[in-house]
Amino acid sequence: MPQDEKIAAVVSNAAQDIGSFIRTQREAAQVSVRQLAEKAGVSNPYLSQIERGLRKPSADVLNQIAKALRVSAEVLYIRAGILEPSENNEVRDVIITDSAITERQKQVLLEIYTSFVQQNEGQQNEDLQLEAAGVKTDEETTTE
Repeated sequence: MPQDEKIAAVVSNAAQDIGSFIRTQREAAQVSVRQLAEKAGVSNPYLSQIERGLRKPSADVLNQIAKALRVSAEVLYIRAGILEPSENNEVRDVIITDSAITERQKQVLLEIYTSFVQQNEGQQNEDLQLEAAGVKTDEETTTE
């Protein structure tokens, strides 16, 4: 198979994947194609073509669809192959796919969660360094 055909196949698969994902999200939100198209500011036929995998939407269109569906644009970008997925994290995945909160709320939650994780990792590194030096950590002194 020539290189151009391989690339076309990858693009086609990505378009079908993002299209079926958008359809699933739309159906879960109990919104018609027409309603979603109106909310996203795209034409009804164009959205239908995206859902059927006939068209691959731009990042701007994906962002509009994400806002209309109240899902993370990042999730749509990853599904469309625009962004590489970051390392697997269940908490992060749940936050970005939750349709009960806004994009801004998701962003804030992710920032808070990330800061807690980084803080805990920093504390663990400090504890390991103290242990290596033979100094008791806070955890060890409270359990004795």
